[in-house]
Amino acid sequence: MLSAVLRSDTAIEVSIRIMDAFVEMRRFIADNAQMLERISTIELRQLEYQKCTDERFERIFDYMDAHEEPIQRVFFDGQVWDAFELLTSFVLRAKREIVLVDGYVDTGTLNVLAKKHSDVRVTIWTHPKTRLTQRDVDTFNAQYPKLEVRHTDTFHDRFLILDGTEAYLVGASLKDAGKRPLGLRGLRTRRSFGPYSKG
Repeated sequence: MLSAVLRSDTAIEVSIRIMDAFVEMRRFIADNAQMLERISTIELRQLEYQKCTDERFERIFDYMDAHEEPIQRVFFDGQVWDAFELLTSFVLRAKREIVLVDGYVDTGTLNVLAKKHSDVRVTIWTHPKTRLTQRDVDTFNAQYPKLEVRHTDTFHDRFLILDGTEAYLVGASLKDAGKRPLGLRGLRTRRSFGPYSKG
């Protein structure tokens, strides 16, 4: 210690104070051992909780990265081009098949469907009193095969279904997109849609 090197009263006094400080520190640790142990336990629990929370957030972020947010859009009167552009972008997503359930179709509907890839089949389920004629269908098929029109009066809502796995609830007939308010909502499912049967 300091008093062993320096032979003075000050050195001895400093050495005694150092020893007293160590004794006091030891007494503090002994008196508060239980509290320090609890703090240590709390720290360990907090680390475990933090690890668990981080893992959960990672799972959430991984899920968000792997899943697109359901599409939900609203178009108002006069947004004809915006609605048309969005609908045709969906039609272009189909690789094999498009199924449209819409009770009120006409040649305006075919304008949207004409944007499809050439090898994509189209089935329209519509009301028996549709304004779409067989001549319209034949004319469409001459350039954009293969369109099939089936009739049903079962549905009130309108659906656009792509490749049997991706579906959209459409708030108005495709022929009226942008001419009147239209809402569009993507439907999420892991199951495929179909088969479809006559209503």
